[in-house]
Amino acid sequence: MNRAEIPPPQGTSPRTTGVPHSRVDGRLKVTGAARYAADFAADGLVYGFVVSATIANGRIVSIDTSAADALRGVLLVLTHRRRPELPTDPAVFKDQIAPGGTPFRPLWDERVWYSGQPVALVVAESLELARHAASLVRVQYEAAPHQTDFDAMLMSAALPSTEKGGFDPPPPERGDPRRALAVAAARVDAFYSTPAQYHNPMEMHGCTVVPDAHGHLTVYEKTQGVVNTKSYLTRVFGLRDDEVQVISPFAGGAFGSGLRPQYHLALAVMAARELKRAVRVSLTRQQMFTFAHRPQSVQRVALGASADGRLQAVIHEAVSETSRYEDYCDVVVNWAGQLYRCDNVSMGYKVAKLDVPTPADMRAPGATQGLFPLEVAMDELAAALHIDPLDLRLINYAERDANKNLPFSSKALRECYREGAARFGWASRPLEPRARREGNEWIGWGMATGAWDAMQNEAAARAVLSRDGHVKVSSSTADIGTGTYTAMTQIAADALGVPLADVSFELGDTRLPKAPIEGGSWTVSSVGSAVDAVCTRLHNRLIELAREYGGVGFAAAGHDDIRRDGDRLICGKGADDSIAIGALLERAGVSELEEQVSVKPHEKQQAYSMGTHSAVFVEVRVDDALGIVRVTRVVSAIAAGRIINPKTAGNQIAGGVVWGISMALHEHGQFDHALGRQMNHNLSEYHVPVNADIDAIDVLFVDERDDIVNPLGVKGVGEIGVVGVAAAVCNAIWHATGKRIRDLPITPDKLLG
Repeated sequence: MNRAEIPPPQGTSPRTTGVPHSRVDGRLKVTGAARYAADFAADGLVYGFVVSATIANGRIVSIDTSAADALRGVLLVLTHRRRPELPTDPAVFKDQIAPGGTPFRPLWDERVWYSGQPVALVVAESLELARHAASLVRVQYEAAPHQTDFDAMLMSAALPSTEKGGFDPPPPERGDPRRALAVAAARVDAFYSTPAQYHNPMEMHGCTVVPDAHGHLTVYEKTQGVVNTKSYLTRVFGLRDDEVQVISPFAGGAFGSGLRPQYHLALAVMAARELKRAVRVSLTRQQMFTFAHRPQSVQRVALGASADGRLQAVIHEAVSETSRYEDYCDVVVNWAGQLYRCDNVSMGYKVAKLDVPTPADMRAPGATQGLFPLEVAMDELAAALHIDPLDLRLINYAERDANKNLPFSSKALRECYREGAARFGWASRPLEPRARREGNEWIGWGMATGAWDAMQNEAAARAVLSRDGHVKVSSSTADIGTGTYTAMTQIAADALGVPLADVSFELGDTRLPKAPIEGGSWTVSSVGSAVDAVCTRLHNRLIELAREYGGVGFAAAGHDDIRRDGDRLICGKGADDSIAIGALLERAGVSELEEQVSVKPHEKQQAYSMGTHSAVFVEVRVDDALGIVRVTRVVSAIAAGRIINPKTAGNQIAGGVVWGISMALHEHGQFDHALGRQMNHNLSEYHVPVNADIDAIDVLFVDERDDIVNPLGVKGVGEIGVVGVAAAVCNAIWHATGKRIRDLPITPDKLLG
């Protein structure tokens, strides 16, 4: 991986940002010391197991819990008829990022919205007993007609709700794209589809709820936002702010599934309050398929270009699925109006309601499925024009964001194209398909562009300096495996001018300063800016104390002449004028120094469009007889501003590439529409890549400086790694075989058909 060398600042220890560092929490994870939501012990802990609905639409006629109740050790069976009283206002159940519509309310009434919906919770003294007792609960239903077939609902798709938190329509049409398409020298007009995909983190969702004698709750939850979780619980259960503490120090992956409180949380809290005992509820792998997922989509992309490759028309229309009760929306089509220069653009987005749970954000939501057809269509247009696909993108390179009519704060996409192509060897790619074969395999090369927003949200952080010189920095943000602990420690160490070992970072607790949910690739931008600000303020305050209480030498020294050396402060060229931090704080009459800062986005950001970009180059080998595709080489070139830690950032991009390969070749939810039920709700049949499916992945970061996006100049890399990968794989398969597949995943039957 490439990176620009960052010189250390004068008078401080060498910079830790921009340098590869192993995870500071790595030892805890590999030794098993890291505790997850279902790992926390509690006195008198009991276990809940969820009973799931077996129909896709209708109502519960009766629930017979007598057999479960009769078992020794079964403590409680919650149903919609046997539950604590809940607020009648549906708005109370809306979390911070809820879409338009009415949020799902667990055990609210007899209505069944989808197959797998929780209809009861059995609580017992052991997990095994709870699961067995749950199998004895008998539920009678009155089934109503259901519809889980997305294709059957396309004609009834409609605009989503525009209520607060709902749909933000695409930018208005510009120019006359239909006329421009009709007269274009070259045209592509096709439909593309992406299937439903499901979050499958290693750690299943679960929580441990511990009430105390006063009714206060400590909730250990798998979440991407403890603040959002706490806010949900206080409203739904009518609790004061000081009556709930949510803790989530580690999450074993989430990818968006932990952004909103899921149904297990409310069920566990109901049970814990009813029993006045600690309750743990964990979902099974099968139940992980009964809530958040990436919605399936059907999209039309039409491109028109002049003979020299200049885009004359861009039309991108999409329909995505949503549930009957909420209008979940992705930003799917907007990228078509931003990524390439064109005067005639039309974008449209609708949703089709199905009897399924509400979809949810899933790594790079909207961009992942929206850029797939756009980038495949660009490849098709390049083939029609007999132009190299990379050259076509350069011909139509956008210097401004035409959707917003704003300049980019920075955009090093040209450098991604250039450096990625050079690393991959793109210049030797044959223009025509089916040009290279080795043995039984056709070899093809494809590429695609990726884009994602660069965002900053308000966040707060606290820093506390103790007398031994150690600084504890904290914020209520999350680490879902992205390396937040490590990045924040590096940022703090640089601001303080100390080694990493002198700093520790604490997160995932509502007692800490408020932070936004961890999502959208904005955590380092948002929380990192707060950490940098609070540590800079703490360091400056320490220097001023040294000048006031450190003695004659310090009093005469300038601010920049005083530096840290372990647990001491030094001024001058030698070490003659020095003082221990502990002694300094004692002279100042304080036991420790503490600062807290909240940082908001700056108004100057409003004058720019801010984003990350990528260029993905892929090599595939396709077995001519079997249709089996192997992705043998990937180069992903990333422009994401300043890279805090190339090692963890590279891990994030590589993980995104793996997921993009999975999207292209493996993942898709399969339904029995007669039952309205997903059939492949396990990892033996819902296919994701294994080691044998992944070969060489080369990640490089191009140099990109940005002083607008946030004070640190960082943009985040959690999302950008997956965007564009599926399209690049699809394009490489066409180059290898001459077959254009527009429906994901690309399985052998589609290549052999």
